[in-house]
Amino acid sequence: MKSLVKHFPILAIMLFLIGCGGSGEQTQTAETVSSPASVGQSGVQDDVSNPNIVQVAVGSADHSTLVAALKAAQYVDALTNVGPFTVFAPTNAAFDALPAGTLETLTKPENQRTLRDILEYHVLLGVYKPESFANGKKLGTADGRSLMVEVTADGSILINGGKIIGTVSASNGIIHVIDKVLVPEDK
Repeated sequence: MKSLVKHFPILAIMLFLIGCGGSGEQTQTAETVSSPASVGQSGVQDDVSNPNIVQVAVGSADHSTLVAALKAAQYVDALTNVGPFTVFAPTNAAFDALPAGTLETLTKPENQRTLRDILEYHVLLGVYKPESFANGKKLGTADGRSLMVEVTADGSILINGGKIIGTVSASNGIIHVIDKVLVPEDK
C-alpha cells in the first residue's frame, strides 16, 4: 500500500493523459496542421474585425510588390501583430522606379536580412496621423534609424523625399501610401 501511495502522483498523471485521449505522443491530423496554433499571427482567419496593415496591403492592387517583399523578408507576421504601427507603403510604381535588378536581388533568400532592414525603415512604432507631421521633425523607425519630415508650402507631406499620396487606417495602425521606396543611406 505504501508503494501505491508513493507512486500516486505519477499514476494520477498517467490516468489523466489516458482519459484525455493522450499517450504523451502527439499525432498530426489535418486539423492540427492547419490550426491557428501552428501558424503565425498572419495565419489567423478573421473576417469580422477591421483589416490589419497587411490585410489592407493585400487588398490593394497597387501594393502587390510590397506584399511580395514582406513575404520574402518574412515580415508579414510582425505587421499583423497588435502594433500600433505607422507604415509608409510604397506603391508598385515606386518599386518600379528602383534601379533595374534591385528588387530581384533583395528578394533572394541570402539578402533577406537586408530586405527586412529596408522594410523596417518604412515602419514606425505608434500611430502618426498626417496632422502630427511637422516640418523638420525626425521620426524613429523600427530599425533604429530616423526619417525626416518635410511639409511643403502647398501642404504636401514628404518623408525622406517620398510624398504621402494617401492614408488608410487599419486595425493595428495607419498606412501612409508613398510614391518612393525609402532606402537607408548605408544600404
